[in-house]
Amino acid sequence: MSKHSNLDKLTAAGLLVAVGIVFGDIGTSPLYTYRAIIEDRVITEDLALGGASAIFWTLTFQTTLKYVLITLRADNNGEGGIFSLYTLIRRYAKWLLFPAIAGGSFLIADSVITPPISVSSAIEGLLPLYPKLPVVPIVLAILLVLFVAQQAGTKVLGVAFGPVMMVWFTMIGVLGFAQIIQNPAVFRALNPYYAYEMIARTPEGFWLLGGVFLCSTGAEALYSDMGHVGRKNVQVSWILVKICLMLCYLGQAAWLLGHEGAPLGNRSPFFGLVPDWFLLPSIGIATLATIIASQALISGTFTLVSEAFRLTLLPKLRIVFPSDIRGQVYIPALNWMLMVSCFAVVLYFKESKNMEAAFGLSVNLTMLMTTLLLGMYLYVRHVNLFIVGVLLTIYLAIEGGFLAANLRKFSHGGWVSLLLGSVIVGIMLIWYYGSRIKRRLTSYVSLRDHLPILKQLSNDESVPKYATNLVYLTSSANPQLVEEHIIDSILEGQPKRAEVFWLIHVELVDDPYTVEYVVDILEPEDVVRITFRLGFRVQPRISLLFRKVVEELVRNQEVQLNPKYRPLDTHPNFIGDFRFIIVNRFLSYENELSLIDKLIMNGYFGLKRLSLADERAYGIDTQNVTTEQVPLIVRRAEMVRLRRVHPKGNHRNHPTE
Repeated sequence: MSKHSNLDKLTAAGLLVAVGIVFGDIGTSPLYTYRAIIEDRVITEDLALGGASAIFWTLTFQTTLKYVLITLRADNNGEGGIFSLYTLIRRYAKWLLFPAIAGGSFLIADSVITPPISVSSAIEGLLPLYPKLPVVPIVLAILLVLFVAQQAGTKVLGVAFGPVMMVWFTMIGVLGFAQIIQNPAVFRALNPYYAYEMIARTPEGFWLLGGVFLCSTGAEALYSDMGHVGRKNVQVSWILVKICLMLCYLGQAAWLLGHEGAPLGNRSPFFGLVPDWFLLPSIGIATLATIIASQALISGTFTLVSEAFRLTLLPKLRIVFPSDIRGQVYIPALNWMLMVSCFAVVLYFKESKNMEAAFGLSVNLTMLMTTLLLGMYLYVRHVNLFIVGVLLTIYLAIEGGFLAANLRKFSHGGWVSLLLGSVIVGIMLIWYYGSRIKRRLTSYVSLRDHLPILKQLSNDESVPKYATNLVYLTSSANPQLVEEHIIDSILEGQPKRAEVFWLIHVELVDDPYTVEYVVDILEPEDVVRITFRLGFRVQPRISLLFRKVVEELVRNQEVQLNPKYRPLDTHPNFIGDFRFIIVNRFLSYENELSLIDKLIMNGYFGLKRLSLADERAYGIDTQNVTTEQVPLIVRRAEMVRLRRVHPKGNHRNHPTE
């Protein structure tokens, strides 16, 4: 039985949570999708019915077939998302790193656009009643509250997410159905012929796909949030959600048919469904729904970024666990960066309709990258090669078409998400390759050769004791090897004597929530290595984990510590003091680098100055930490010929190197 089987059970509570958390983004798309399709055009039957038809088949192919039925099966012990998918297949080909980085980067960029466009769309529903309403300040105030509330987590708010979103989906379904009753013929829009008619006959018809695509923008978030509720709950609840969404979209199509021949102007097809007496309550419900959608996306972004930390794709930032809910994390620095970025988007675009171009493009690119990774996943899972080829062809064609339509909006705001996503891609590549170069240039020596001198040092009472337990973090996956600079740190200069020398290696595993350890007693009583095997969604709290392991080793008498001033019979689990040595590398001035290496390494060390220090990243108490600096030489400069010049009167020259 799989470790996540308990999460994958179909339950009423799971269905409610899925409606509240998983479908917030895609569920609020009716607020702006139709308006993005029509824009400033005159309303026609082709636009009304063709839009509903294109939306229905996009939701069917993109969301239902690709994500709900196929992609959700590519789970990593119950967890979803593009980085979870990448960890399942990364060992099969190195090039898979690039679509994973691109997809993750543009999904992060999406989290900067979604809250502003969602909240703005809801608040703009008040403009027919209050034309002079200061929409921008209100949206900024709501976003401020949203981001400030992140540090409290969603444990309390999450209880209300499901019921509120159920009210939202019920409302949009009822509003749409009430409009459909007045024009039942709108159901003919489910015929794909009308989508074809819109694309083929409407002026600039192909480019309308950029607006149609917005109906599916939450599909990628749906995959990322699967781990919170389980695949079955997502799949079953999607049936209700899709019915409500299509009733709403068909209702908007029926409303548009009643306004044929007129320009849409500033009117909203969504709020056109709402009776005057219900306008204020509907705007209140819509605002709550957009806040919940934004909250779920921001929380998902925190999880995504924390996974990137574990995969060495981003420099580490401080992570906080605001509640005991599995997988929920809060990253303060990222939270405030997202808030400032969202403020900038609101102040730059001012209206939600101006944000639509930037919104669709980033999600479109993420979906394309997921398609590439999914194709490889199906291939390595031995799915029939013909079926894999057909699926790849279909989805690359669909998403490629959407991408071409979205790229037309580049100058109208699409450049914002492209720029933001490209910056994040650059940061990930620099950090990844800089880390690889640093690891490649690390020299390792045999521990076996150095065990005798370490044992001698440990028992040499003529050398002042540096610490009872001296601890080094090692990147060596081989228990018989250790970094040369660690041995130098212990032995060079004033030797560091300790009762026990500990080496800690943290191994990242693909199972998201693994917490295991392996002990190698290399020299009894003197040198011990511990390998922690941690899942990529587990926060490495090394101080806490290490202390627990040492207490257990002492309790089991696998390690003996001999206190001089406290008898063991009064403190049977005595483990003494700890001293962690953190060895930092810096770029030596002796390097002679190529342009590419110089850009990568300067970028890497520039990012490292902004990243979380190793002791904080690994949860090591700072009062027990000593930091040492060691130069990193990528390519040593060539020897320079020097000419010695003697004092005046002595004309002999002695060349030297």
